Amino acid sequence: DEFISSPPRKTVRFGGTLTEILLKYCLMTAAPRGDTTDFELLKHQLSDPDIKDAQILNWLHEFRTSVAYLTKELEQLVNILLKLPWLTRSREVVEEYLGFLGNLVSAQTVHLRPCLRMIVSHFVPPRITIREDDVDISDSDDDDENLSANFNTCHRALQTVARYVPSTPQFLMPILVEYFPFINKSERTLECYVHNLLRVTVYLPTLRLQVLELIIEKLLKLDVSTPQQDIEDAEEAVNNSGSEEKSTEEGLFDMEEDEEKKGTKVVSSSSERMAHPLAERLDILMTILFSYIKDVCHVNGKLDINNTKDLYRDLVSVFDKLILPTHASCHVQYFMFYICSFKLGLAEAFLDHLWKKLQDPNNPSVIRQTAGSYIGSFLARAKFIPVVTVKACLDLLVNWMHKYIDNQDTGANAYCDVALHGPFYSTCQAVFYTLIFRHKQLLDGNLRKGLSYLQSLNFERIVMCQLNPLKICIPSVVNLFAAITRKYQLVFCYTIIERNNRQFIPVVRSSTGGDLVQTCTNPLDSFFPFDPYILKRSKKTIDPVYQFWEELSAQDLENLKKPIEKGTSEDEDDDFLKGETPQNDGVVGIASNSYESNTRSPVSSIGSPPDCYVPFPQ
Repeated sequence: DEFISSPPRKTVRFGGTLTEILLKYCLMTAAPRGDTTDFELLKHQLSDPDIKDAQILNWLHEFRTSVAYLTKELEQLVNILLKLPWLTRSREVVEEYLGFLGNLVSAQTVHLRPCLRMIVSHFVPPRITIREDDVDISDSDDDDENLSANFNTCHRALQTVARYVPSTPQFLMPILVEYFPFINKSERTLECYVHNLLRVTVYLPTLRLQVLELIIEKLLKLDVSTPQQDIEDAEEAVNNSGSEEKSTEEGLFDMEEDEEKKGTKVVSSSSERMAHPLAERLDILMTILFSYIKDVCHVNGKLDINNTKDLYRDLVSVFDKLILPTHASCHVQYFMFYICSFKLGLAEAFLDHLWKKLQDPNNPSVIRQTAGSYIGSFLARAKFIPVVTVKACLDLLVNWMHKYIDNQDTGANAYCDVALHGPFYSTCQAVFYTLIFRHKQLLDGNLRKGLSYLQSLNFERIVMCQLNPLKICIPSVVNLFAAITRKYQLVFCYTIIERNNRQFIPVVRSSTGGDLVQTCTNPLDSFFPFDPYILKRSKKTIDPVYQFWEELSAQDLENLKKPIEKGTSEDEDDDFLKGETPQNDGVVGIASNSYESNTRSPVSSIGSPPDCYVPFPQ
């Protein structure tokens, strides 16, 4: 305040005061041959790259009192003012410039867009010019120590403009979209821009949904451009070659609680860098998104229910619009997984949301099938979902399946066809997949009660129906489901699986290399959206709430392969507990060489189970 009220320094000036120069120029532009020398001199002085802080202060002070004359006709002059290097100048210049911006947009809203463009252009590190062999490879200056302070100043400027012009958000959003960096820009550039976008939502909350949609759309493009197999191949190549070099990565802020704060830098070892360049960018941006979700939902370290619910609604909206219609994304969808881990009510709300998508016949079949995949994967992988919720979901899904069979199993469409019954098959696979992961918990504690519950689901009717879900579901899921249900005498699937294999007709195609026999082992084209998360930094956020597949031990394999006497009653449940089931020579066993190959994991690391058919007991 003391500085603003102090008089400007005296300087030598040609052509009178600024107001006189502007008035003279406006009059001269009306006359074809008017003298604009003073105006050109003014532009030249403002464009001088060696302009001093004192000169900028004087000019800004005069411009603040002359904003009424800065009409659209003087747009060129305003653009020169907006290009002044104010961010890197003294505190006095910065404060005076912020005051000038406020005066300008309040008096001349015609210049609102240029002002917003100028501010947003500073959301990334400044460019530095680099040439190698006459090729311009210029990119951001990642070593600017004042970057964090400059970003703070930019947000002050944006808040100043928004305070004077309430309609700022609607003009700002298209500019934020326009200035989003291309994915081939440096990790630092993308990191800074996304971080600053999320900061905008804190003081302009009406933009949050649109900003989240913009960011997640860009992340999704990165994600689908980087299949998990490519990421794993790149990591393997680096590990094999031993060419990893130690590197220090600088970040805007701490993204992990256990990292040491060193100013505004995040130091991470080379082992945390992703070998695949796009995966590295995605990892950094997902870490920022997770950090934002956590910060919004927690106030002073405690979960704020209202903030969390509001953010959840925005994220579900983005999920419906972008994630659900996208096939086989690997990592981005985990923002829903993460926010649901904060409170069971959110996880149940998300499951209910997916359930409504699945059962609604008005939704496209592909959306219903994807919703089924999300339900199964979420129930299987979310460590924070208790057994009681799993059972409630299984009840819903299985009851719907039985009703579907009631309606379809005797009509004209009572045959195996993915095009007709896609949502049904997707639901079956979700239930099978959930049972594979959760059967131990469902049976834990009171085995008799658990078995009674599983028997009440009547899997036998589902497996034996004319729609034949075992023929459509992914083989590795079918194999494990068959082994588990056989172990507990719920249903014997192998007769049907064997019949399906005999009916299976390979597709023969001629190619330049000879005939190629193709087998379609995933007719649903399904995937498991919450397959293992492999981005190194951001997986630290997910791992504590994630249920990993536990490889079956030798004892587990032996137990599953042991046939169970068909006459087992509820009074003999101790046999199951001890794994000492009576042998029955008339009951089929499982060939170890065929079975063990498909019990390592219900899915591969790529996101789909291995494509293979397995011989079953004869």
